Amino acid sequence: MTSLINRNSEGVFIIAATPFDDTGAIDYDSTDRMVDFYLETGVSGMTILGIMGEAPKMAGDEAQSFASHVIKRVNGRVPVVVGVSAAGLDNMARLSATAMDAGAGGVMVAPQPGMATETKLKGYMAQVCAALKDTPICFQDYPQTTSVQVSVETILSLTVDHPQIVMLKHEDWPGLTKLSRVRAETGTADVPRLSILTGNSALFLAQEMQRGADGAMTGFAYPEMLVQVVARHKAGDVDGAEDLFDAYLPMVRYEQQLGLGLAIRKEVLRRRGVIASNKVRAPGPALTARDHEELTRLMARLEKRLGELN
Repeated sequence: MTSLINRNSEGVFIIAATPFDDTGAIDYDSTDRMVDFYLETGVSGMTILGIMGEAPKMAGDEAQSFASHVIKRVNGRVPVVVGVSAAGLDNMARLSATAMDAGAGGVMVAPQPGMATETKLKGYMAQVCAALKDTPICFQDYPQTTSVQVSVETILSLTVDHPQIVMLKHEDWPGLTKLSRVRAETGTADVPRLSILTGNSALFLAQEMQRGADGAMTGFAYPEMLVQVVARHKAGDVDGAEDLFDAYLPMVRYEQQLGLGLAIRKEVLRRRGVIASNKVRAPGPALTARDHEELTRLMARLEKRLGELN
């Protein structure tokens, strides 16, 4: 049975990579292993065809095929959110309809670059919501990529005016005060509750949970850390959650390198036996020999530190 995202969705919605073989073609065998791996770590949901999923480098039929394949593999065990941001509303509606018909739990939409005023942004999101009808929407607030600044007031207005906007992917930076305000100013008599999942490669996850986030929607090659940190925090073990996060912080930080992070993440997943190739579609980064040496050392230090914690 399809599970739809809603205003109380929580936990870890892992941002999934898109596995390619060495020629750049979608690797569906690796995709199946990746889906199973994510589910085994205890994620609450999965998000595909996001920026880290290399969606802009995929043809329309590839995106539809990949989304349908992942949704079928997940088989209703957790909600699957499909990134559908596109320059044209027709393409967005087409991918959204395909995904929802296949059993997706909702879609993710980011503002189009160039929305210089919030009036333009509100008008654009009204068009999006009309095109996607009753599809549950996760609104992605990621100004580092879109260059669109979105105020708390606009976020509140969007979820009031468009009930299908049920989730916020919070990736503004710095954004902890913004997160606090959205949490405090939703779930009131005037503004419905909004699920808040955070991104930014989990760099601020411990503090974001302390500020009222419902969980994370981000990618990291060790999703079990994300799951355990969120679970510990929700169980009231705030210090334990932060201690565990701190053990992984060097790897989180290393993976955060702009322009190289996806290649690092894919290589770690390859080393962990999840995917067969670390291929990033062109134009994309590749790791140098020195990068591989650093990664080997960081992974060894992480294993040592986890052993000490246990």
